[in-house]
Amino acid sequence: MAEVIAVGSDHAGPELKSAILEFLTARGLGTLDLGVPLGTRVSSYPEIAAKAVRAVLSGEARFGILVCGTGIGMSMAAGKAEGIRAANCLNEFMARMARAHNDANILALGARVLGSSLALAVVESFLDTPFEGGRHRERLDLFN
Repeated sequence: MAEVIAVGSDHAGPELKSAILEFLTARGLGTLDLGVPLGTRVSSYPEIAAKAVRAVLSGEARFGILVCGTGIGMSMAAGKAEGIRAANCLNEFMARMARAHNDANILALGARVLGSSLALAVVESFLDTPFEGGRHRERLDLFN
């Protein structure tokens, strides 16, 4: 069974969300589309973030990818949940470090600050980077 990635956006990001879903599908990954559809005028990013949090914490999805205007709101909303390590990444290096050092399980992206090519490169870096463990695990254990 293919690994599943939960992907959601508020009204600022349905175009980028669609591009991410296509990218993930082309990589052979399963997807869980958490909304919102293109043309949605207003939506509540905390509600979309909560759906991704539930999917990741339940094991329904390995990772979550959330899109809003800047990525800030989604990362803040998702990061409030215990067991979630959300990272708002603006480039590939940040995505690699979020996974390698922080074991991030939700990636937040800003549709109004990243072009789709860069956003997809960030997604790829996030998905392809394993957690290094070791001293980084010791630091993460301090969260609890």
